[in-house]
Amino acid sequence: MLIPFIIPFIIAIFLSLNMGGSGTGPAFSAAFGANIIKQSLISGLFGIAVFIGAIVGGEETAKTVGKGLINPNLMSFTVVSIILFSVSISLLIANLFGIPQSTSQSTVLAIIAPAIYFNSLNSDKLLFEVLPTWFIMPIAAFVISFIIGKYIYKPIRKKGYTISKRVNNSPIVKGLILLMSLYVAFSIGTNNVANAAGPLATMASNELNIAQNHAAHVMILATLIVAPSFGIGSSFFGNKILHKTGKDIILFGRIEAVIIAFISGSLLLTASLIKGIPTSLVQLNVAAIIGIGVAKLGAKNIFRKTEVNKFFVMWLVSPLIAFILSLGLIYLADKINILYL
Repeated sequence: MLIPFIIPFIIAIFLSLNMGGSGTGPAFSAAFGANIIKQSLISGLFGIAVFIGAIVGGEETAKTVGKGLINPNLMSFTVVSIILFSVSISLLIANLFGIPQSTSQSTVLAIIAPAIYFNSLNSDKLLFEVLPTWFIMPIAAFVISFIIGKYIYKPIRKKGYTISKRVNNSPIVKGLILLMSLYVAFSIGTNNVANAAGPLATMASNELNIAQNHAAHVMILATLIVAPSFGIGSSFFGNKILHKTGKDIILFGRIEAVIIAFISGSLLLTASLIKGIPTSLVQLNVAAIIGIGVAKLGAKNIFRKTEVNKFFVMWLVSPLIAFILSLGLIYLADKINILYL
């Protein structure tokens, strides 16, 4: 029994490494793009903030991922291992291409596959809470950042460029940008850690017959295993993604960096704490970046950029890979009678 119990935890750590790489760009791309922080310091700060966020505010999202979309009694060693493995592979592909990918969307699609196979999908949760959040939040990030960029920030710059330049170079603004990056990383902790910790906690509770009043302890234990791996994964996979989100789309001003980080972090934190909806930070972040970019340079100049096009393609492909791989492996496991190990 020990070996099948350990396997999903090992896969969860591997997934967390990939999530750490994918999440680094959205968290620190604004600070990195504005030349506020050295790249060598990012992984450590990112890992600490993610860990704190997971402990403080990750429980609701973990419940949604672990048992909100699928009958929790189906979360056996084999099923959880397949889910986590499928997400890991889809994110690994995205990381190798240097494209920040939605961990949450890949995880949800990987969970939907066995839920459909077992005819146990909570369609109300998916259709009326999760999917609307995925559509509304990036649109909100784009609209808010565009409005701020076009009708507040841009006019201020035109009227007083020398004042704006002096403010941009002030230590207060630099500190604020760093604080916002940590804020985004904290938000990642409240949301994305649950993608691995939620299924692990549900599986452990089922297999060890843990009472409901002790389930929170299992969740904390799963979080303590998963969260530290984010910082390690950041050091392995984060560099290329930092360059693509921080340098290749648009060169940020420092005030713009604060706007981008605050909008994306706040929207993710809202989704985590109010409804516990696993949500794509990378899409919120890039939507905010594009909103500022369109306000500054116009839509044609931004959407012609090849990096933006690559983002959109990978956002469609990676969750589909997770779904197809999860469904295929569930089918195979069922045929060889190992689903309930």
